[in-house]
Amino acid sequence: MLKRFVFRRLLTGAVQMLGLTLAVFFLVRMLPADPVARLVGLNASPEAYSQAQHSLGLDKPVFVQLMDYLGFGSGPGILQGNLGTSWVTNSPVTQEIAMALPITLELLTYSFLVTLLIAVPVGVASANSPGKFVDKVVFAYGLFGGSQPEFWWGLLFVMIFFSTLGIAPAPLGMIDPLLSAPPRVTGFFVIDALISGDFTALVDIMHHLMLPVLTMVFILSGPVIKMVRQSMIRAQSSDFVMYANAVGLRQKTVTRYAMRAAMAPTITLVGILYGVMLGGAVLVEQVFSLGGIGQYAVRSVLAFDYPSIQGIVLVITSISLVIYLILDILFAFIDPRVVYS
Repeated sequence: MLKRFVFRRLLTGAVQMLGLTLAVFFLVRMLPADPVARLVGLNASPEAYSQAQHSLGLDKPVFVQLMDYLGFGSGPGILQGNLGTSWVTNSPVTQEIAMALPITLELLTYSFLVTLLIAVPVGVASANSPGKFVDKVVFAYGLFGGSQPEFWWGLLFVMIFFSTLGIAPAPLGMIDPLLSAPPRVTGFFVIDALISGDFTALVDIMHHLMLPVLTMVFILSGPVIKMVRQSMIRAQSSDFVMYANAVGLRQKTVTRYAMRAAMAPTITLVGILYGVMLGGAVLVEQVFSLGGIGQYAVRSVLAFDYPSIQGIVLVITSISLVIYLILDILFAFIDPRVVYS
């Protein structure tokens, strides 16, 4: 039954990907802009304009362009794993995304790990003391942390920890410009530094990640703490927790039972936030000059680089769908009734 459940989710994800691929392909071509004029200049001759249009494949009918993009035309397409070539850099889009995506994934993964380490115990403590001082402080923190945009907090942290206190490095990327980056194996700087045994680079990378991760944690921890708190309050009022209290189980044991029931909504929120922040972390990446997928997406949109825009959307959507599939499978293990729904 679980295999059938996973198969249904995969089939649904494939249909969603197909629909999104078609939507993005046609929507970018409906933009009120001329990518050919952007590349050759407004004063280019008609011959130069026609030649550029032909080289980009934009002189073909839209349906033919779609078939070429999917891989049913003259060359390989997305069905063969080819996302096309950037019109700006003339480099494969797959290669450019492979350079930028690990930076964003690394930033988000570390940020969410730290967020969970903080949010779960704080949310549980708040739920165990409703209306008391701890609960009020947590409520105020949740409102305060999310009241300003993330780039503002990033700039504030740079001013405090770099300019004033001098305990953080300058926001100049993932590693000090005077140091050599570890040999690229996975694309994740910390992992590559561990693989190469370059502990000097490892310490410097973690030092440069300090402020970006702090900024993300400060923004993300508010809603996660609120979710943990509300889920714990609901779990503590459930019948099985009331029965556990009635039979005299230890408070730690009862809290552990309630936490297990409260984790499902929290995991859902974390999964959704992770997918949203794949493209939403662009402002943090910009403040700290990280060069992640968000910055790459902004550059591609501003340059009307159709292949890059389409590739970014497809990759981010694919990652989001995989995250949601993993969440569905986790829920199926936690609550087998999901499989029959």
